[in-house]
Amino acid sequence: MPNASTAPSTATLGTRRGSDFSELSRRVQKAGLMERTPVYFAVRLSLIALSFVGVWALFFLLGNSWWQLGTAVAMAAVFGQVGLVSHELAHLQILSKRGPSVALGRIVGNLGIGLGYGWWQDKHTRHHANPNHEELDPDVGAELLVWSEGQAEAARGLPAFLGRYQAFLFYPLLLLEGINLHVGSVRALFRRSTKQRALEGVLLGAHFVLYLGAVFAVLDPLQAVAFIAVQQGLFGVYLGCIFAPNHKGMPTLKKGEKLDFLRKQVLTSRNVRGGWFTDIALGGLNYQIEHHLFPNMPTPNLGRAQVIVREYCAEIGVPYHETGFVRSHVEALTHMHKVGAPLRERHRQAA
Repeated sequence: MPNASTAPSTATLGTRRGSDFSELSRRVQKAGLMERTPVYFAVRLSLIALSFVGVWALFFLLGNSWWQLGTAVAMAAVFGQVGLVSHELAHLQILSKRGPSVALGRIVGNLGIGLGYGWWQDKHTRHHANPNHEELDPDVGAELLVWSEGQAEAARGLPAFLGRYQAFLFYPLLLLEGINLHVGSVRALFRRSTKQRALEGVLLGAHFVLYLGAVFAVLDPLQAVAFIAVQQGLFGVYLGCIFAPNHKGMPTLKKGEKLDFLRKQVLTSRNVRGGWFTDIALGGLNYQIEHHLFPNMPTPNLGRAQVIVREYCAEIGVPYHETGFVRSHVEALTHMHKVGAPLRERHRQAA
């Protein structure tokens, strides 16, 4: 299996038969893997809801204590799982109709964890349409870090400064990702393109008032600040460890480069091997290739779909990349350090 450095260029693989994905889809449909899994989601959502209520109950029972930092760790994990539920709702995996999915998504996302559902759904939809496309995928824009040598050469300001040693800064920066998501959610309320801005704003506001009100009502100011730092910091790290291995370090596309749907999704994605714990912790997104090919596929079916997809890719000669959890992060960080080379060289020449 190719790693990030040996994976073939997307440009060299080109577009072969337009029916490749149609045939794969037929096989997946025949296996019944697009069918709803109501029992699974009923159990999953019930357990997450109980965990959410339970962690807040523990918070109030412990009261004013530094032991609350342990609660903050647990709450970060629960918030991450709630975020995964928002993701499944956005892809219509849980409910078949968009209206109820969006309504529940706003409650789970905006009210539950302070994540603007409408803003995130729009951003994530654009990512799925053009994964790892430097102009079209918002997840690989050079806003803070750089993801290709081309972006590094063009970088100025903060991306140029951080990009030099971004592989070493990546995890520390993830500590700010939870706050970044809150900021992005609030900023979206001021854009006319955001749907139902008033409703989203009310739910977001309610989350912040309830969350901050509870923390500062129960804890001393110093403890409250420490609790928020730990909880929000680890929440961001958790989400980053879920999403970063999926595409970082895989081939990127530039303007003018085109692939058919199947190759665009497979070649830019990386699967992460693991057992049941990995499936739960990463919310099934360790099957990133299958998820990108069939985003509406219920999470519990992704592992079964992998067998079909992997065999089919071998059959038509499309590289399929899968690695372990630690190795996936090593590949991503190695790539990040490599593409930062032009910035380090520029800095050396200017010194």
